[in-house]
Amino acid sequence: MAEQLDAIDAKILHLIQTNAALSVADIADKVGLSSSPCWRRIKRMEETGIIKARVTLLDRKMVGLDFEVFVAVKLALPNRDNMDKFERAVGRMPEVVQCAVVTGAVDYMLRIVTRDMHAFDDFLREVLLATGLVSDVQSRIVLRQAKDTNALPLGLISSSVPRI
Repeated sequence: MAEQLDAIDAKILHLIQTNAALSVADIADKVGLSSSPCWRRIKRMEETGIIKARVTLLDRKMVGLDFEVFVAVKLALPNRDNMDKFERAVGRMPEVVQCAVVTGAVDYMLRIVTRDMHAFDDFLREVLLATGLVSDVQSRIVLRQAKDTNALPLGLISSSVPRI
């Protein structure tokens, strides 16, 4: 069930997801609160799990991870046990930065990040297919990102958050 958020909570979340390095004083100033009540709101949203983590986003190209692929995976036998095994295995694969269970002709969509095509080929053969659970893989190499964000569309829950 979704936590009830008011307009100030939504503004705080917008600021934090835009720049997690902002101080509580800066956030409080921008939302019209003093530091203590602002800090309490942030703490409450952390404790309830609305704020899962505050992270630093890296430029993958600047660190040499230029190759990105979306991979559709079909399991040989998509039952509960095999799905659990596959998901545990994927959890141990650092190249997989996202994994979603999907509907349709495939069972999973993976977002893979590696150094280059050769590293992806090695990953595909020696890691993903080596699980013994996969019957089909369809890869889509990303040529360029037209949009890349982790920010949630908070304007959908509060009209006080700007649409960006």
